[in-house]
Amino acid sequence: MTEKIAVIPGDGIGQEVTPAAREVLEAVAPDFEFEEADAGDEVAAETGDPLPDATRELAASADATLFGAAGETAADVILPLRSAVGSFANVRPVRAYPGTDAPHPETDLVFVRENTEGVYAGHETEVAPGVTTLTRVVTEAASEEIARYGFEYAAERDRSVTIAHKANVMRETDGLFLATAEAVAEEFDVPADDALMDALAMHLVQRPEDFDVVVCPNLAGDVLSDLAAGLVGGLGLLPSANVGRERALFEPVHGTAPDIAGEGVANPTAAMLSAALLLEYLGHDDEGRRVRSAVEATLESGPRTPDLGGDATTRDVTDAVLERL
Repeated sequence: MTEKIAVIPGDGIGQEVTPAAREVLEAVAPDFEFEEADAGDEVAAETGDPLPDATRELAASADATLFGAAGETAADVILPLRSAVGSFANVRPVRAYPGTDAPHPETDLVFVRENTEGVYAGHETEVAPGVTTLTRVVTEAASEEIARYGFEYAAERDRSVTIAHKANVMRETDGLFLATAEAVAEEFDVPADDALMDALAMHLVQRPEDFDVVVCPNLAGDVLSDLAAGLVGGLGLLPSANVGRERALFEPVHGTAPDIAGEGVANPTAAMLSAALLLEYLGHDDEGRRVRSAVEATLESGPRTPDLGGDATTRDVTDAVLERL
């Protein structure tokens, strides 16, 4: 059965790493039907709209979406795209790979981040000149859904769960998140504990090997997963999945990297690993493993882009991965 994949490169190095990831998908999944669309700063400059209706509708109708990065218009692009695919979970694996000189080579954990509410719900107000407020939204329904997804994810992989929160200060909102997640935990035969998110940040730096799956509210998951990227060599190695009930969107965690955009030296690893997640989401587990193995072998043996201490181009790395496939 042909499956439709929306491809949205976006801005900056998204224009370079997304085509590389698409080539990888084409190499292992020839039945995919690709359709490309525009979004981001350049589109906004040309049309006044960073996310055209046609792009949003494509993501909403495709079986899966491969996204690159957006610049200044990121909030106007990625948040609506996540909404278009009905994403409630942002899954960010953080793993140290051979050949990357990772500061903490024992790191192998996954952040399962609530993707619809918290402080990212968008309820900001200027109540008076020089005075602004931000309303944080936490619901039992969304908390239960992300907790259940996280515990199911951990159970399938025989891993433990840590619930991140700040319920000692945000007693109502994070109190609800924690209580709901703990209730879900009782349904699973999965080792589980909880941790204050600020203390967790310290422990991640000291002993990342102590953690498997971390279930987080929205902002905490965003910050903690970026912190964890520093344990393994940077954002250029982190893929992510925005998972909905029927569709999903896959993107590297890194941004547009304007300092190197257009130079042809962007690291395509995160985009390719996002493609592996896309394959597995659609049930192509063998193909996903093939992509991951080829990427890991290239990281270990080279060639490597400058961010990993090498001098290879994006094209060099892409060709090496395709050859291994």
